[in-house]
Amino acid sequence: MGRVYTLVNQKGGVGKTTTAINLGAYLVQFGQRVLIVDIDPQANATSSLGVDKHTVKGGTYEALMGGAPAPALVLQNPRLKLAILPSSPSLAGAEVELVNELGREVKLRQVIAPLVDRYDYILIDCPPSLGMLTINGLVAAQDGVLIPVQCEYLALEGLGELTRTLQRVRSALYPALKVRGVILTMFDGRTHLSSDVVAEVQKYFSEQVFETIIPRSVRLAEAPSYGLPISAYAPDSNAAKSYESLARELLSGDGVAVKESAE
Repeated sequence: MGRVYTLVNQKGGVGKTTTAINLGAYLVQFGQRVLIVDIDPQANATSSLGVDKHTVKGGTYEALMGGAPAPALVLQNPRLKLAILPSSPSLAGAEVELVNELGREVKLRQVIAPLVDRYDYILIDCPPSLGMLTINGLVAAQDGVLIPVQCEYLALEGLGELTRTLQRVRSALYPALKVRGVILTMFDGRTHLSSDVVAEVQKYFSEQVFETIIPRSVRLAEAPSYGLPISAYAPDSNAAKSYESLARELLSGDGVAVKESAE
């Protein structure tokens, strides 16, 4: 059975989608079958893999609302060997439409259930909010949540709110919900602030923080506009090496042997 991780942070711009795409791409390079599930109406993960969100005819909205089974909606990227259950702007309606649905919080978990045995890793990319879609993402996180945290002061302020949300979900919906790890992103070694944030997050989450730290990178910001992960766009960059290291660290922690790519 594959592992399902949800990437969550209610603060926008912390590298959540960037991490989902680039971590997924390196997991593929290490021999894993990977599916990205985009449950953000902004559909940035979808766009980052070169799919025009305005032309998506079936994706997470249709899957959640019963319009079609998820396996039939998965798109494959042959070049990257990465699969995605895409999103589109229509998914914004699901926040309202799910309210009156029976078992609304477990819809996504039910939707991806037929996919869990088909992939080694399923990475769910949540919207930057704590609404119904994110709650669905948390309940679907059978192996835990990955929390990207930007190395800036304001990023720290939202961690308390996120922690309380995780606790509420544990109490009311999914007692087994756990934090798989915190990923520090957008680190700028030229500033004392970034180092201070790293120290604070490590103190707050103790041993749950990944050792790999993702640097701030122009190349990383450019890659989505080409519909490519950093592994394909700038494989020799520091950001690429960091995401490669993060993938290795995740696999090691999961007890999965790393298979080097033949490429």
